[in-house]
Amino acid sequence: MEALAKCCAGLDVHKALVVCTLLKECPTGEIVKETREYSTFRIELERLAKWLKDAEVELVVMESTGIYWKTVYETLEDSEVKTFVVNARHVKNVPGRKTAVPTGRQDVGDSEWLAELARCGLLRASFIPPRDFRQLRLLTRYRRKLSGYLAGEKNRINKVLDDGGVRLGCVVSDIDGVSARNMIKALIEGQEMPKEIAELAVGRLKAKKPEIMMALEGRLSDRHRFLLSRIQSHIVWLEKQIKEIDGQVVAAMKPYRKELGLLQTIPGIDKNSAAMLLAEIGVDMSRFGNKDRLSSWAGMCPGNNESAGKKRVVAPVKGMCM
Repeated sequence: MEALAKCCAGLDVHKALVVCTLLKECPTGEIVKETREYSTFRIELERLAKWLKDAEVELVVMESTGIYWKTVYETLEDSEVKTFVVNARHVKNVPGRKTAVPTGRQDVGDSEWLAELARCGLLRASFIPPRDFRQLRLLTRYRRKLSGYLAGEKNRINKVLDDGGVRLGCVVSDIDGVSARNMIKALIEGQEMPKEIAELAVGRLKAKKPEIMMALEGRLSDRHRFLLSRIQSHIVWLEKQIKEIDGQVVAAMKPYRKELGLLQTIPGIDKNSAAMLLAEIGVDMSRFGNKDRLSSWAGMCPGNNESAGKKRVVAPVKGMCM
């Protein structure tokens, strides 16, 4: 196959090591191959970037291996070296790879194969957002993780109450509402009179006082109360952390007020949700080409698995995920 680029490099990135193979076509048509190894310390990565830049490399390709590619990518980005981060599944699906590695080392063979595919233009770059959004993702994805912990702790409160015979969750729709929190606080403090605790109900729950009194007829031990107090404290801490992260994210959205406002016109999308969407997809939609590719990247395109007239249900597959 005719080469589309005269000088390309493939990187096989590991936690502590980067193996780089450079393929350069000479004026005579001969392909010169050179392989070097660098550690993943910043100073070593800068040496790698300088070598590639001095060699006038046209394209560098690496697979998205966990989070290890990120520091390498940022170093090459600073040196203005054109770099593609590609989906490992796409690389695997390209035919023609020999199973035997002549050098005897798999990492060297992988870097050479990536360089060869780059020369022939057979790889598609995955979407990598600008650095500002990449850093913002650290906050939004950590927020999503904390939100998961928060939901789990709220569910655990219900389980502990059920274990003690308190069926508050059967009467109160929101176990984390004002009324439910005050009742749980009273239970933690040792109050045992259901009638007095039921008086803490506010709003529409006042009409359910008889049911609440029956639901509170349980037997909470000291260990139940201790565990409930720890969970409640953890919930308060998680809510505080999420609120602080929200403040950081919203502040970072100041340069993108227009896009943030447009996203909020979608029903069900508030300011926080809009900010998290922007952190994932950025503001340059031309990177996706069209709406179909954006849907594929977001994992909203179902696969098609049909054989002999039988259709199998398959989960959506992200086509360009990072």
